[in-house]
Amino acid sequence: MKVAITGATGFVGSRLVKRLQEQGHDSLVLTRDASKGRRVFPTSAFPRVQVVAYEPLQSGAWQDAIAGCDGVVNLAGAPISERWTPEHKQAMLNSRQIGTAKVVEAIANAEPKPNVLVNASAIGYYGTSETARFDETSAPVEDDFLSQVCRAWEAEAHKVKEAGVRLVILRFGIVLGMGGAIARMVPPFRLFAGGPIGSGRQWFSWIHREDLVSLILKALSEDTMAGIYNATTPHPVRMAELCHALGEVLNRPSWLPVPDFVLEALLGDGAKVVLEGQQVLPKRTEASGFTFQYPRVKAALQEILTDS
Repeated sequence: MKVAITGATGFVGSRLVKRLQEQGHDSLVLTRDASKGRRVFPTSAFPRVQVVAYEPLQSGAWQDAIAGCDGVVNLAGAPISERWTPEHKQAMLNSRQIGTAKVVEAIANAEPKPNVLVNASAIGYYGTSETARFDETSAPVEDDFLSQVCRAWEAEAHKVKEAGVRLVILRFGIVLGMGGAIARMVPPFRLFAGGPIGSGRQWFSWIHREDLVSLILKALSEDTMAGIYNATTPHPVRMAELCHALGEVLNRPSWLPVPDFVLEALLGDGAKVVLEGQQVLPKRTEASGFTFQYPRVKAALQEILTDS
């Protein structure tokens, strides 16, 4: 395959490009910073990677590069794990809504067209709850900002079907790997100051980065996959259980809770995602025949943190 990828230098995208390279596929890396793209994917190590500079919120010559690709993976978006100032909230929305619209525009105008668009979304679509269970059929919530972003994001992706292109939307849970959320949680534990964030009772729906990349590859290659799939393990855990497993793997105590106000000071409105959480189940993902390599959190953490 030849696969175009936005967000390719990020936490998930960089691993996807490496897996595609290992399997003998070609990657077209669309990045705002072409020099960074070439540093991350030097030709000597990534001979099957082509780096193309693009402006995610603007039409341009970069869109011509989509023609001839077999698939497109759209991962780009301003980070959620930053303080939600009004400016950053607007960037979160624009980078996903307008950015996806420009990718869809490129696909619609391509000749030949890609066969599939694999578009990221997030389980924030469902809102937060300590008691409810959500799956791919669950409705969004009207008054939640992150849910509104996800709905706008997905609505733009759905327009690709008008061009006759297969669409797979993956609603990501918290992605675990060496980096991301785990990189932020490990240092306090190593200093014997780790513990649950908030009440500890909130749900933490997660997926190992390797499983997420495997799911993206399956979505690219299997024509039977279409529509919405939750990219979460079938075994979500409460925050206290996650922190207990992290403490066991690091051989550190996990009893010192992180007060809500500390997280709120760091993330502002974004703290709600961590402090409230949601229990999300991947019913359609499992029904597709996908097998999780790391379905349980302790085994996932052991793999991630061994020799780290």
